[in-house]
Amino acid sequence: MRVTVIGAGLAGCEAAWQLARFGIEVTLYEMKPKKYTPAHHYPGMAELICSNSLKAMRLESAAGLLKEEMSRLGSLLVPCAKACAVAAGGALAVDREAFSDLVTDKIRREGHIEVVEEELTAIPEGPVIVATGPLTSDALSDAIRKKLGEEYLSFFDAAAPIVTAESLDKERCFFAARYGRGDDDYINCPFSKEEYVAFYEALVHAQSVQLKAFEKEGLKVYEGCMPVEVLAKRGPDTLRFGPLKPVGLRDPRTGHRPWAVVQLRRENAAGSLYNLVGFQTNLLFGEQKRVFSMIPGLENAEFVRYGVMHRNTFLDSPRLLDQYFRLKKEPRIFFAGQMTGVEGYMESAASGLLAGVNMALTLTGKEPLTLPFDTMTGALSRYISDGSVKDFQPMGANMGLLPPPLKRERDKVKRYAQVSERALGSLDAALKERRGDLPG
Repeated sequence: MRVTVIGAGLAGCEAAWQLARFGIEVTLYEMKPKKYTPAHHYPGMAELICSNSLKAMRLESAAGLLKEEMSRLGSLLVPCAKACAVAAGGALAVDREAFSDLVTDKIRREGHIEVVEEELTAIPEGPVIVATGPLTSDALSDAIRKKLGEEYLSFFDAAAPIVTAESLDKERCFFAARYGRGDDDYINCPFSKEEYVAFYEALVHAQSVQLKAFEKEGLKVYEGCMPVEVLAKRGPDTLRFGPLKPVGLRDPRTGHRPWAVVQLRRENAAGSLYNLVGFQTNLLFGEQKRVFSMIPGLENAEFVRYGVMHRNTFLDSPRLLDQYFRLKKEPRIFFAGQMTGVEGYMESAASGLLAGVNMALTLTGKEPLTLPFDTMTGALSRYISDGSVKDFQPMGANMGLLPPPLKRERDKVKRYAQVSERALGSLDAALKERRGDLPG
């Protein structure tokens, strides 16, 4: 038996790896490097675009819990990410190229996986996992639309600019982590009130890239990757209480909390590149250079990548998929990744992991793996398949998806720790029950 996996992003790589763990032969199709989407540039697999951060590692956080669950489920990508980690306080951030290279090497060395560098423009016969991401090519998108008989939901994502560390004015910025969590891994650019007001006015009046007519129709800007200029237009204090919040930081030059702070996060292991946290944007490149150079410390910054904005496409999954990521009307077809409505890198990978495991179990004559809904992976699969959800929008891992702990606890950290402990206990019990059906 051979399974076709379409797309070698995070979800596709995880799905192919899980199938291989069961000894199932896989043909993994990836159109790079022959063809790229507007947002992809690196030839390797599992390319990270919007950010190099895979979010928090703490078990009492939703992101940390998700990664721990994935590890216990046999994830490929979580250990790869840890092996390529760069300093980022309490978060797991990676050197993007090193991460992609490591994943690519492991996939290519796996004997059960055949990599074919071609674009598929139709869904092939036989068992298939579609993991082409929210930037699925037009030809395959049309084929999927015809197959489903459903319209897509269109959203828009935006990526943040990256600058060189050596071009920053170190006299105007400082290293620190908010609330002193972790090492001082972030570069902080503090605004005075006057500097912030000038920057804000320039930002909200800057010129953006003009969207094409078809892009404007039904435009929805997704909250999780909101362009900074769109967020700013909601009010002058929106950024100060959002990505530029100064709480938990003190400017060592003054000893006081700044009016606002732009944080820069390390982009690579060498620490030579930094991205502007929360600065996804659709501004013209010239406008980005002009406006973002008003950030204290970035007056002479060298931009090695400007922010870009691109359309992302998602399925109306509650009407189309079951909790195993199978197409309800044609169960030989599974979907995985952000196109299913899971938002975030590791969420996308987790969906690929579950799709791969459940495809393998189905092909070997076993029942698919039903994860408890008090686990983060189980809750995400439940969300994307919940037919009661009418206005479906992408969802990332968050504690609100899980039931509250039985024991009341006012302290949020302690409350989340209880939820995480319960989730891991439930997951371990579920895996123990299926021990004979799953790879070691």
